[in-house]
Amino acid sequence: MQEVVGVRFKKAGKIYYFSPDNIELEKGQWAIVETSRGIEYGEIVVGPKLVPEEDIVSPLKKVIRRATEEDAQKVRENKAKEKEAFDICVEKIREHNLPMKLVDVEYTFDNSKAIFYFTADGRVDFRELVKDLASIFRTRIELRQIGVRDEAKMIGGLGPCGRPLCCKSFLGEFEPVSIKMAKEQNLSLNPTKISGICGRLMCCLKYEQGYYEEIRKRMPRVNSEVITPQGPGTVISTNALTGIVKTKIVQSDGTPAVLDFALDEIKQMEGANHEDNDEDLMDLDDELAPLLDE
Repeated sequence: MQEVVGVRFKKAGKIYYFSPDNIELEKGQWAIVETSRGIEYGEIVVGPKLVPEEDIVSPLKKVIRRATEEDAQKVRENKAKEKEAFDICVEKIREHNLPMKLVDVEYTFDNSKAIFYFTADGRVDFRELVKDLASIFRTRIELRQIGVRDEAKMIGGLGPCGRPLCCKSFLGEFEPVSIKMAKEQNLSLNPTKISGICGRLMCCLKYEQGYYEEIRKRMPRVNSEVITPQGPGTVISTNALTGIVKTKIVQSDGTPAVLDFALDEIKQMEGANHEDNDEDLMDLDDELAPLLDE
């Protein structure tokens, strides 16, 4: 076991483990740490704890020290410099007539590097742009191309639900989202209704998927035969959220009826378990391919 603290450098950013190196640290404090990008300023969001060695990415870097007010002031100065660098870079992109869109600029804490994040439809030859920026800012320059989901995470905004974007608010990392999730949750497959402002499938499709996968294993298939409290019947439809199975039965007087039963009230006949029909999804994947993860 190894003692670590979890540090986050951006709101809703990924959490990285560092060794506290015998420094008394608490959740909510700010610290100066050494990263692969250089010296960085981050917030301790996970207090000291012991984790298995296999959960640590080696080599485990150390916390250098607790942050001071002077460090916080330096971060604020860097933020001001980033805004200035953004405007200059936009102008230089225009001068070089490059097919790219600048999204964000970030300085490392020690000013050893300036990172320019951009989006583009394809590869961009930005060598001359890098030379111009290096001559202006007198520091190492890195241009990093990102996808549309990362762009939404950096810029932020309001989702179709009217709330701030999950990726900007609390999602540390993106998880794969598929069209199959939307289909299993009985959502509309209209691209405008299941895509976020980034143009990709909404991240929230993943939130309830575990429940749907579990309940679908227990739900009988439509048109399958089941045993109900009132005798044998045929499943007409199922509702995963309510756990209700709508079943057609023949009553004791010989007349047919459609009744609702709770999932726990019915017994499935052998071979009646639900099975996914992947063939139905093949055409959907082709039709809605632009919504899939990059």
